[in-house]
Amino acid sequence: MSKTVVRREREHLYAAEPKSPEGQRLSRALLIYRDAERLQAERAQRSSGLSGMDLTALRFLVQGYRDHRDLSPKDLIVMLDTSSATVTNVVERLVERSYVTRARHPTDRRAHYLVPTEDAIRRVDETLGGHHSALVEVIDTLTPEQADAAAAVVMQFADALGRLDDAESR
Repeated sequence: MSKTVVRREREHLYAAEPKSPEGQRLSRALLIYRDAERLQAERAQRSSGLSGMDLTALRFLVQGYRDHRDLSPKDLIVMLDTSSATVTNVVERLVERSYVTRARHPTDRRAHYLVPTEDAIRRVDETLGGHHSALVEVIDTLTPEQADAAAAVVMQFADALGRLDDAESR
């Protein structure tokens, strides 16, 4: 019984269906894609052996490292939109697992920044690489026109959702 509800949830919009059959097909495709993304995020978290918050923090630290940016615990507070206490616990867990080291800030002796280890970089790449590779593989099969059209539609969706956030923050 409850699995039926879950399955139907994946097929339902909390608004009127699009008017055209093509629009309805696109709507279903978006719901299926959203569900596939959710399942991949859950798979990534399970395979990483980390909590969702810890994996997200590690992803941000690895990306910062790749961008040659020194990230501090204060940066993680902002990026994770959470408290100092939560970030302290996340950092402690990542240090205990040898995924992060603390490095002294070069000019401020009181401050430090967080550096992902090679194990952390490998863990993030192993956990998320397949997901991203699968998407790029499909993208690379598209014609330039298909890719442009898909990008335009996805940006319209993102803009529409962004306007909801803007309206809520007023």
